Amino acid sequence: MSERRDFIKGAGFVTGALFGASAGAAVAKIPTSAAKGTAEIGHPTADALSKTAFDVRAFGAVGDGKAIDTPAINRAIEAAATAGGGTVYFPAGNYVCYSIHLKSKVALYLDQGATIIAADPAADPAQSYDAAESNKPWEDYQDYGHNHWHNSLIWGEGLNDVAIRGPGLIWGKGLSRGWPSGHDVGPVAENPGVANKAIALKNCRNVLLRDFSILHGGHFGVLATGVDNFTIDNLKIDTNRDGIDIDCCRNVRASNCSVNSPWDDGICLKSSYALGYARATEMVTITNCLLAGSYQEGTLLDCTWKKFPEGEKVPRTGRIKFGTESNGGFKNITISNCVFDGCRGLAIESVDGAVIEDVTCTNITMRDVFEAPIFIRLGARMRGPAGVPIGTIRRLIIGGITCMQAESSPKMACIVAGIPGHSIEDLKISDMMIVHPGGGTKSDADAQVPEKEKQYPEPNMFGTTPAHGFFMRHVKGLEVHAIKIQHTSPDARPAFVLEDAENTEFGRIKAATDAGIPTFVLRNVKSFSLYRSRPVPDAEIATAERREI
Repeated sequence: MSERRDFIKGAGFVTGALFGASAGAAVAKIPTSAAKGTAEIGHPTADALSKTAFDVRAFGAVGDGKAIDTPAINRAIEAAATAGGGTVYFPAGNYVCYSIHLKSKVALYLDQGATIIAADPAADPAQSYDAAESNKPWEDYQDYGHNHWHNSLIWGEGLNDVAIRGPGLIWGKGLSRGWPSGHDVGPVAENPGVANKAIALKNCRNVLLRDFSILHGGHFGVLATGVDNFTIDNLKIDTNRDGIDIDCCRNVRASNCSVNSPWDDGICLKSSYALGYARATEMVTITNCLLAGSYQEGTLLDCTWKKFPEGEKVPRTGRIKFGTESNGGFKNITISNCVFDGCRGLAIESVDGAVIEDVTCTNITMRDVFEAPIFIRLGARMRGPAGVPIGTIRRLIIGGITCMQAESSPKMACIVAGIPGHSIEDLKISDMMIVHPGGGTKSDADAQVPEKEKQYPEPNMFGTTPAHGFFMRHVKGLEVHAIKIQHTSPDARPAFVLEDAENTEFGRIKAATDAGIPTFVLRNVKSFSLYRSRPVPDAEIATAERREI
């Protein structure tokens, strides 16, 4: 806690008032300097603020880092909504709060130096955060955090035309991260009066989140479920669980965001059953984002970039992921121009019946990546209503990727794994360069990988892979072109292992292999084609029960 306070104080997010200095007088009007702006979409102009802004201090907010300002802030929001809409303005100050209630046609604007601070849970739950509403009978189909929205620092449900903007900070100091043990346990999420999300939105439309930062966001920095026409732009999130979760949403644009989330996913697409029915997440663009997982919490925001000590047990997750909640599907999605740093690789998962189709992931750099750079998994966990068929993954394009695996990463290749009778279809991977530490043994190469059809999907579920480049099983219509794989120490595994694969084409492959080690191992493969991959000879193979090339 002391490290976080030092960071916040040094970065100027919290003034001396947080640590006991006297509060300034309430401000009843917007300072001219704060009102200056441009006509750019989503940014306030002097005219707009002067006509529509509702200053929280005029409604009784103190902003001294000690007084609970929630009632005053909610009064300001209610006044703006009653007036037909407007902007609720937070001047510089430290606003300690319980649950803030968003309203339709109302924007929150956090000015420079403005910090909304999640208060520690009150001893009396009635004086604390809003209670977690019931989501029965659907609660068994997703984790606790996905079933409730009201137990949050800032939340809205059934709203339209909502925004949170400005260069200020949301600090989830008193939020639960939703883990009952391990690092930084904090409040227990299931207890009355406890909140576990910085921002939660359900069944909303026309929502804009722009320019602010989140520190220590709880289980979710942002949880959006059933939110359509959703723009997320230029957020900086430095947190202790998930950064941004986009669940059952349509027409989403996430851009220019930086997320450091060592203990969980950075930007996570989900399609849960939390709305009481299976709804796809679709029409999504994620672009120009940083995903990180090796920096101590707070050091992305203050730009000290302090890495965890070598050997400290941190998941270093931080990635972009589809799943794990995957009831409704993921469709028509593009990911581009992103940087992965010190985190896990890209994960695309359907294990609860989801159809994943029409996805492109391009122009991605990965450095110090842990575990599998790419993990595509079709499984059969099937957490949802009975009778739902196993899902489908098809029509994916992944290309333009460079990956440098971390020296301490487990020995895992890229993994593409369906299950018996349910293959991943029409996958194209091209223009990819991988450098990894090597170190695989003959025993690793000979290992039989279990199916684990119903197990929670993670790259480490299979342990060390029998290939050092790609392990591909239960696939159809696979094209792999222009791939270069290198290892920095000897590796006794083949570059590629294919099992139960049909209609596969490989071309322009440059894969480092040690003397006497095959580049390809084929098991139960039909219609395999290989070309222009010297020194490996061209090959056209109709059927191979077991073959090495």
